[in-house]
Amino acid sequence: MGKGLNMLNKLKAFWRVVRRLSGDDAYERYLRHHAEQHVDEPPLTREAFFKQWQDGKWKGVKRCC
Repeated sequence: MGKGLNMLNKLKAFWRVVRRLSGDDAYERYLRHHAEQHVDEPPLTREAFFKQWQDGKWKGVKRCC
């Protein structure tokens, strides 16, 4: 029983890393940060958060020359 639980914990940890690297958990991390640091303001909706994230990533010149 202990071996199966250990494997499950390893799989969960691996999945958290994959989500973190891919940005899939970005909104959940934003909500945690917002709840701790910006208590007086309502958080962005999931749609507004990802639009802001995409705009910041892709708007403007993104090259060196």
